[in-house]
Amino acid sequence: RIDELVNAESQQQATDQVSIGNSIGSLRFLATMDWKGFVEDMSVVDRRLQEDPAGIYGQMDFGTRDAYRHVIEKIARSSGASEDEVAGVAVTLARDHAAAEVSRQQSAHVGYWLLDAGLDRTLDVVARAAPGYRRARLRPQRYPLLAYLAPIAAIIAVATWGLISSGYGDVPLWIVVGLSILIFSELGIALVNWLATLLISPRPLPRMDFSTGIPEAYRSVVAVPTMLSSIRGIDVLVEGMEVRFLANRDAQLRFVLLTDFLDAPSASLPEDEELLAYAAAQIERLNRRYAPEKLDRFFLLHRPRQWNAAEGAWMGYERKRGKLSALNALILDGEHAPFMRMVGDVSALRHAKYVITLDTDTRLPRDAAREFVATLAHPLNQPVVDPRRDVVIRGYGILQPSVGSSLSGRRPSRFATVFGSEPGIDPYTRTVSDVYQDLFGEGSFVGKGIYDVAAFERVLAGRLPENRILSHDLLEGCFARAGLVSDVRLYEDYPDRYSADTKRRTRWTRGDWQLLPWLLPRVPNADGVWERNPLSWLSRGKLLDNLRRSLVPRAAPAPVGIRGLHAPRAPAWAL
Repeated sequence: RIDELVNAESQQQATDQVSIGNSIGSLRFLATMDWKGFVEDMSVVDRRLQEDPAGIYGQMDFGTRDAYRHVIEKIARSSGASEDEVAGVAVTLARDHAAAEVSRQQSAHVGYWLLDAGLDRTLDVVARAAPGYRRARLRPQRYPLLAYLAPIAAIIAVATWGLISSGYGDVPLWIVVGLSILIFSELGIALVNWLATLLISPRPLPRMDFSTGIPEAYRSVVAVPTMLSSIRGIDVLVEGMEVRFLANRDAQLRFVLLTDFLDAPSASLPEDEELLAYAAAQIERLNRRYAPEKLDRFFLLHRPRQWNAAEGAWMGYERKRGKLSALNALILDGEHAPFMRMVGDVSALRHAKYVITLDTDTRLPRDAAREFVATLAHPLNQPVVDPRRDVVIRGYGILQPSVGSSLSGRRPSRFATVFGSEPGIDPYTRTVSDVYQDLFGEGSFVGKGIYDVAAFERVLAGRLPENRILSHDLLEGCFARAGLVSDVRLYEDYPDRYSADTKRRTRWTRGDWQLLPWLLPRVPNADGVWERNPLSWLSRGKLLDNLRRSLVPRAAPAPVGIRGLHAPRAPAWAL
C-alpha cells in the first residue's frame, strides 16, 4: 500500500513537472510568435487584397494593411456583405481602372477604393451586389468647410449678443461688435476644435514598408538651411548633422548644410574665408569618416551675399526660401550658379525625389527620415497637380510632422518649463488629432518636413514676389497641399527667454500680415503681375485665421473697458 502511494505521488509530480514545463514553453512560444504574420496568413481578406493590380498592398507596412482590413470590416458589418465580397469589389474596381489615364497609379490601387475618392463607388457597388445588402454608413472622408464654420459663428453671435445686451456705454456699436467678434472667435474656435478632436478619431496617412531601406527611386536629401556665424556655431551645426546621420543611416539619404553668411554692409568680410574654409574642412572630415569608399554622404552648399536694396544690406538672396530654391534647382537641373562653394560630390544629389528640410535646432529621431519617405511615397499621398491652377489638389506635396520640445541635455529655463510642451518622447500616444487634417485632409506647413521636389517647384515657380514674403512656409503649404504625419515626431528647443519668444512671435505676425493679398481675388506673382488667386477657400481660411490670432491679444482687454463704461455688468459667461 505504501509503495503504491509513493508511486502515485511520483507519477503525479512527474505529470505536474511536464505540465508546467509545457506551459512555460507555450508562454515562451506565445511571446516570440509573430502574431502579425499569423493574422495575415490566416486572413482571407489579406489574401484577396494581395491581388492588388498595382502591386502596392504587399509593399505597405503592417499598420496600413491593417487599416485597409478594418475599413473592409466596417463596410461588411454595415452593409450585410461578407468581408471577402467587399475585398473582391475593391480589387475588381482597381483592376477595371488599371488602364485609366487620369491618376492611373492611384486608381489601380485597392486603397483608392477603400480610403480615397473611390470609397463612395465601392459602397454603391457593394450595396447593389445582392438584394439584401444595404449601403454602408461610414465616417465622411472630408467635411465641408461650412460645417466647421457654422458652429463657430453661432458661438460668436450668442456671446456678442450677450455682451451688447448688457450695455456698452458711449462706445460706438460697430467698435463693440468688431472687438467682440475678435475676442469670442477664440472661444468659438477653441470649443469647436475641442469637440472635433473628441468626436473624430485621427486617421494616420498610409505608408509603405521601407524597413529594409529606402529604394533608390526615392533617394532623399536632409537639408538644414542656416548661417555661418562663428567657429563654435559651425561645430554645433556639424555635430547636429552627424547626429542626424547616425540616427538615420540609409544608403539613399544625403545630408546637406545650406549656408549663407550673416548680413553685412559689404559683399565680403575679413572673417568670411576662415569660416567657410573651416566649415568645408568639417564636412570633408565627416565624409572621410563615414563614406571613405562610397559616394559622399555630407555636403556643404554655400551662397555668396547679394545686394538687397530693400534691406539696405548684403545678404543671402531670399534667405531660407532662396536656399531651398537653389537646392531644388541643383537637384532638378544641375544648376550650380547660385553657390560660391560646394563641398562633396554633388552628383549624388541629382534627381533626388524628396527633400527633408529642418531648422538648425531640430532633432531627427531614429528612422524618422525613413518614415517620412515611406509615407510620401505611398500612391495615395503622391501629389496630383491641377494643370489649370497649378496647385496640388490631391495627395500631398509636403508632409508636416508633429513637433515637440527636445531633451537637449541642458537645464531648461523657467520660461521654457512653463510655456514649452513636455519634453521627450511620449510613449503612450503616437497618432494625435489635428483639426485641419481630421476634418479636411490637410495640415499646415511650419517649415519642418518633407516635400516632393518636382511638385514643390512646379506649383511655386514664379509665384512669390521678391522681398515681400517672410512667412513663406504657410503659403507654400497652401500651394503644395500639406499633410500632417502626426505619428512622426521631431524635437526642437523652446526659447529660453520671454524676449526671444516675443521677437519670434513678432516676426511671425509680421510675416502673416505680408500674406494679406492672398486673401483677395487676385494676387501678385514673382513679376509683380496680379493674377487670379488659385488658393482654395480652406487655404485662405488658414491665412485669415493667422491674422485673427495676431489681433486677439490686442482686443482682449476691450470687454473689461466696455463693461466699466456702463453700470450693468455683463454676465460671466459672456466675458
